[in-house]
This record gives sequence, C-alpha cells and structure tokens, in this order.
Amino acid sequence: MPFRLPARYPLLALSLSLGLQPALAQPMDDLPGPAAEQRAPETLGDQTAAPPSGEASPTGATSSPLSSETLRGPQGADGAPATTGDSAADKTRAQLVIISFDGAHDNRLWEKSLEMGARTGAHFTYFLSCTFLMTKAEGGRAYKAAGHKPGASNVGFAQSREEIAARVRHIWRAHEAGHEIGSHGCGHFDGKLWSKTDWTAEFKAFHAAFDGAWATAGIDAEKPEGWAALGRSVQGFRAPYLSTSDGLVPAERMAGYAYDASLVTKGPAWPTAEDGLPRFGLPLIAEGPSARRVIGMDYNLFVRHSMGVENRKDSALFEERTLKAYRQAFEAEYAGRRIPLQLGFHFVEMNGGAYWHALDRFLSETCRKPDVACVSYHEALPLIEARRKTDPSAF
Repeated sequence: MPFRLPARYPLLALSLSLGLQPALAQPMDDLPGPAAEQRAPETLGDQTAAPPSGEASPTGATSSPLSSETLRGPQGADGAPATTGDSAADKTRAQLVIISFDGAHDNRLWEKSLEMGARTGAHFTYFLSCTFLMTKAEGGRAYKAAGHKPGASNVGFAQSREEIAARVRHIWRAHEAGHEIGSHGCGHFDGKLWSKTDWTAEFKAFHAAFDGAWATAGIDAEKPEGWAALGRSVQGFRAPYLSTSDGLVPAERMAGYAYDASLVTKGPAWPTAEDGLPRFGLPLIAEGPSARRVIGMDYNLFVRHSMGVENRKDSALFEERTLKAYRQAFEAEYAGRRIPLQLGFHFVEMNGGAYWHALDRFLSETCRKPDVACVSYHEALPLIEARRKTDPSAF
C-alpha cells in the first residue's frame, strides 16, 4: 500500500524533500527523542549526499513455486558454492543467513566490510550503484536515466579518479574473497513507472560503467584479467527504494540475470519465481518492546529509532535493540523451518554506526554455529535448490 507520512513526523517530511522514501515508519517504542541538533546529510562514498533511501512496503507480486531449473543459479568453478560454518554440517538443511549492502560506495566501509567478512567467515552480496564508477565530468554527463535529465543522479557521482581506483580495487578484492557483486542500477531512481525498455537501458548503463571502470579511473593497465568475466557474473539485481514495475522482471530476464532481490515479505520467506526468475524479499522482523515488525534493513531501523535523524547519543541503545531483533529472527528459523534470513544494509553508518556494530556482533556469534551458512545470494541459490530436492515439504 502507498506510504503516507503521519503529521507527527515533520523531520521525515524534510527527508522526503531530500529525495528519501521512508517505508513502514512507525511510532517509536519507549525511545528518547532524536538528538537536539540536526546533522548535515550523511557522507555517501567519498562525497556528500542525502542519506540512503528508505524502502518500499511489502509487495503483492504474483509468484509461483520455484522449479529446479529456476533455482539452479550460477555455480562456482567446482560446480558448488562456498559455504561457511561447520564444514561437516549437512548443507542441504543449513540455516542460511544472507547479508547484502546497497550502494557499495564508501571506500572506508569497503575496507570495514571486507575485514568483517574475513573475520566472521561470512560472504556478502554488494549491490553496486554504477554512478560511483564515474565522475560527473567524465562519464556522468552521458548517463541518462528514464524520465531524468542527462547527468542526473540521486546519489551523486565519484569525486575523483583516485576514488574510483580505490573502489575498483575493493570490488576485485571482494570477488577474490568469495563475495558477490550485484547491481543496484546507476543513479538510484524510483523505477515504479519504468518500462522494460527503461530498465534495460539502466542495466546497459550499469554494465558499460562496470566494464570501463579501470580505464575511467586511469589505471586500465592494472585491470585484472578476469574483470570482464566478473562483469558478466553480475547476475543479481535490487531495485532502488525496492520500487519495481511490470517491466522489471522481463528486463531482468532479457539481461540474463539469475535473480531479483527487490521484494519485501511478511517474514522470512523462500524465494518465489516470477516468469521463471527467482525473487527474494527482505523480511519484516519483530523489533522493540512491542515487537512491532519493521523491514530488516538498517535504514528502516534508522527511521524507526530516530525518525531518520542522526542520534549518536543513543547509539548503544539502538545497537542493542537491533542485535536483539536479529537474534530473535535468526533463532526462530534456526530452531524451526530454517527459511533463509535476509538482512540489508547501506554503506552509511547511521546513528553512530549502531546497525553495522549490531551486524558485526551478530555475524561473529552466528556464522560459525553448526548447520549455519552465511552466504551471498549467488551461493544461496544452489543451496536452496538442494534443500528443495531433499526436503520438499519445507516449501
């Protein structure tokens, strides 16, 4: 259903004026108000821009049970995905934890996330926005999203070649470490009115920017031999604002994408298939003293906790509430049906880094539990297919 901003949220109205679209924002439960002073917009990447977007409400997209063909997905070199946790565990019934990052821009947070993954054994999916692989002067002015002027972007562009060079090196390091690179499009525009042609143009712009990123950074001589193959392996997509249209899935299928991750579900749910394409959704999870549900994404918690206004003073409280929500959502599945738990994040440390800190603690205590695999979407697809074959009743 459409999001309507209650009159008691004037600060969120200001957020909307900055291009944000908060979703499922609800009154806070027994929380202090936001810090007295309002901070400037968060730093996105190595530039200043508006805070990350909110996400859409649960979708009612028509779907059908997944078939074996639909779920096969891309495979690793040995035909099987890498997994984490107890190596002796029966991976066909492993509890999957799927962590993703939207935007994937800030080079400092690339370093932080890569260290976190290495330390906890988790593999991530990074949904990259392609305007961070170009400056506005060099490439950005040629980019044109449907319904917008050339050179427009809701999240800005890279500020220098040096910034792009650091970013492409991080992307390659992530690939070598077993993480997945996915697409978040380019300029972070709301595609709810886009046609198949519009989405296709956005996908083409993404892949062109990705393919030429090392040259754009002025370091084409350093480009790894496998960069082109990595570009072809970008087969997952998450729509900005989780905002989709009837043209999205046909465009994804035509582009050869293996899955979409743009839905929201009422709780942890198996991916469903639309026209043969697996579609994942971020779940609503219980959070706070009243256990009201909120999308399992850092920005939605940011809106829930502080009405979308930075509040470092209460960061520790927000962190503890968030960690408790993650733990409870995980334990419900781990001790039950073992449906994959998906959680989403941005490359912005909101409310003093509360949500990244909670994520780090959650992964540190979770990923090496028996029968747990903290994997990317790419790795999850064949694991879900194996589960479907051995335990069809779970579906």
